[in-house]
Amino acid sequence: MHIVQAGMEFDVLRANNKIAHENYHLLKEHGIKSVDFMGSIGAGKTALIIEIGKRLVGRGKRVCVIAGDVTGDDDFKRFREAGLDAVNCNTGKECHLDANLIRKCLADIDLDKYDVMIIENVGNLVCPADFPLGTDFRAVVVSTTEGDDMVRKHHAVFQHSDVAILNKMDIADAVGVDPSVITKDYNKLTGGLKNMYTCSARKGNGVDEIIDAFGF
Repeated sequence: MHIVQAGMEFDVLRANNKIAHENYHLLKEHGIKSVDFMGSIGAGKTALIIEIGKRLVGRGKRVCVIAGDVTGDDDFKRFREAGLDAVNCNTGKECHLDANLIRKCLADIDLDKYDVMIIENVGNLVCPADFPLGTDFRAVVVSTTEGDDMVRKHHAVFQHSDVAILNKMDIADAVGVDPSVITKDYNKLTGGLKNMYTCSARKGNGVDEIIDAFGF
């Protein structure tokens, strides 16, 4: 039984990766740069995406956001209220977006209208790591409010990400967290080959450096 389950899991991941590859080339055909934002609930993904999106629009970029969640449209509404084009994508019960869901979303979007596609994954630091969506970049967002042990607890999502972001730096002292512990853990995990960017989405600090990291 265990062997069958392992085989089924491998098949699911292989099928996802195949579709992700197709999504990537579809976006490239339309000249779109893309990023998948992963992170736990409350990390500040939505606020950060809004800040990034508004700045990109201010630079003349045409931006679309795919809001991923299990149910509801709260984040989708926040993106629209911020003036960003957005599409809502509910998983129904799954704890992550997958490449097939994104393929269905892309089929309903006029891709010729956009330069940048930002995807907000479901709030979770575990499941999304195994399911690439076909984006140029995978980013993981954590916040100081989650404690200083996030990297030690969730190796996979950091190892599968191109960019790591530590948000809510403005309240690190208030919640009693030393950000240097988190960044040191990240440097140890990645061998110093990747940077962890620090920011405060609420105050707008550090956002331009993150945008530059994506090359938007």
